[in-house]
Amino acid sequence: MTDDTAGPAIPGAPTATTVAANAAVLGHLDFSNEDDFADARRGLLAPLGPAGRILNPEGRTIWDLERFEALVAEERTETVNPSLWRQTQLLAIGGLFHVAGGIYQVRGADLSNIDFIESDHGVIVVDPLISEEAARAAYQLYCEHRGHRPVVAVIYTHSHIDHFGGVKGVIEEAAVERGEVQVIAPAGFVEAAISENVMAGNAMLRRSSYMYGQRLEVSQQGMVSNGLGLTTSSGTVGLIAPTIEITEPEQHLEIDGVEFTFMLAPDTEAPSEMLFYLPQWNALCSAEDATHVLHNLYSPRGTKTRDARAWCHYLNRTLELFGDAEVVFAQHHWPTWGNDRVRSFLCAQRDAYRFLHDQTLRLANQGLTMVEIAEQLDWPEDLGRHWCNRGYYGSVSHNVKAVYNFYLGYFDGNPAHLHPHPPEVQGRRYVELAGGPEALLAHAEGAFAQGDYRWVAEVVSHLVFADPSHQGARDLLARAFVQLGYAQENGVWRNFYLTGAKELLEPRPTGGGSPANARSMASSLSTEMLFDLLAIRLNPERSAGRRLRINFVFSDDADYVLELIHSVLHAHKGVTDDGAVATVTTSVSLLKAALTGQVQLLDELAKGTITITGDLEALLELFSMLDTPDPWFAIVEP
Repeated sequence: MTDDTAGPAIPGAPTATTVAANAAVLGHLDFSNEDDFADARRGLLAPLGPAGRILNPEGRTIWDLERFEALVAEERTETVNPSLWRQTQLLAIGGLFHVAGGIYQVRGADLSNIDFIESDHGVIVVDPLISEEAARAAYQLYCEHRGHRPVVAVIYTHSHIDHFGGVKGVIEEAAVERGEVQVIAPAGFVEAAISENVMAGNAMLRRSSYMYGQRLEVSQQGMVSNGLGLTTSSGTVGLIAPTIEITEPEQHLEIDGVEFTFMLAPDTEAPSEMLFYLPQWNALCSAEDATHVLHNLYSPRGTKTRDARAWCHYLNRTLELFGDAEVVFAQHHWPTWGNDRVRSFLCAQRDAYRFLHDQTLRLANQGLTMVEIAEQLDWPEDLGRHWCNRGYYGSVSHNVKAVYNFYLGYFDGNPAHLHPHPPEVQGRRYVELAGGPEALLAHAEGAFAQGDYRWVAEVVSHLVFADPSHQGARDLLARAFVQLGYAQENGVWRNFYLTGAKELLEPRPTGGGSPANARSMASSLSTEMLFDLLAIRLNPERSAGRRLRINFVFSDDADYVLELIHSVLHAHKGVTDDGAVATVTTSVSLLKAALTGQVQLLDELAKGTITITGDLEALLELFSMLDTPDPWFAIVEP
């Protein structure tokens, strides 16, 4: 969701080059096909109403569908690619929908969808959105029109935060602990969910502000959508651990009178993912492995590269197991009805990932690099005409690079690329080679006049890194980013370009500690992961030459020895060391709270909830060696 740092739209009228690029899209794709619009409206029981604008307890807006509804009510201008505009119009169709049988879905209340499957004694919730406020509003909307039904189970289809973060908006953790509510997830869910959102969390959150356009105004000159959904909610995130894990490749389970057949699909769209089939309604939930978009094999916010071959394999297995489905619904976008259309949809998605996989490797084995392959490869006509394969979220370009990287890594084999200079050094040398800043800018202005915005971006970025105070360079680079953004079919690329332009023209925010959501996720860390998180914050300069061992005696977990040696932290489980310089006695939960800033260590020492024997100064010295990540680190400048 757009945050408190959002500002006006990025200025800049579309140039003739941009207008022509967008006009070409209108001639290339079949905009007369209205099937998706019919499917997106089918089964509507109620609009979102109050759930279209959701506030947190402090009165801050954490979700606002009304801005997008107002946006798509406008006539499109040439600042938006017409294909991305079409996708945004579809995404703005929100409300409570009947899918089939006892299956209901709320769309448009967050980035993802939330499903309600009626059972013998209540309702089973599937994927409770990002924020608990959004999930609660969606559940209230469902109850308003279907009657109040208690939640008897929650299913997480996979380990991304938009599919579990709002769980505390629909159930209470105490009810799970009492055994009144089951939480079901695929094998490896907790580790995958926590490692992605915490271990590299600061970098991902910062890059997510670009990817989801969180600092952009919702407008035709700013953020329109990200293609997978409109944007992300910004409420309270939580996690309740699963009580049941699906561990078999195909596993049958009855949940409060409803028969499920689960199919694991690990290392596809998420490390931990599963699809499921509801035989009594011939209904398939494809989770996020088949949606109305080409998905990411690598997410620009930063993720592990995904396995295109596995993705194709599991979609093929889905067709084999559940090919008789009469409806397929996913955790993004709208359902598809009718067996012929379901099979066509699943085949198109399966073949998209297979094509990217096979053709990237074919060309790599001919000696092309990932950049060369990405420039050359595009859909064959019959595969690219499927709207569900359009690159609104993933793109052919960066997915090709993901396949190459998955198999061959980032290095292309050219020794000139083994040890390149960092951007600032490159910048200074390229500017010098160009004959100085003004000569470089003059060349770039000529390229801009010819509509060669990619080259302008590449060249002028060197000058910005050489001299970030050069306002002429910042202005021209921003202008190039704006034109590149206006022409993008890919919502993520558009957001990156326009956010980059914004941060070149306006000061970026500064300061701030760990976001509340990051602290919430950190509270779910295992003790091993907690110490791993400390280890990745250790500054080698401040810890150089120091050696020490500290005991941690926990009331709610095994004991540990934390060892500092060679500017590396090791956590040894199940032991204590008589020679340790200090012993800390507390609970894991309180230590987590202290390390994430929810409580102050010295305050807890004063209260006696944390006790330390031995050398307190050594513990404080260790903490002083830890870096605090900058949540607003620079991206488009040094």
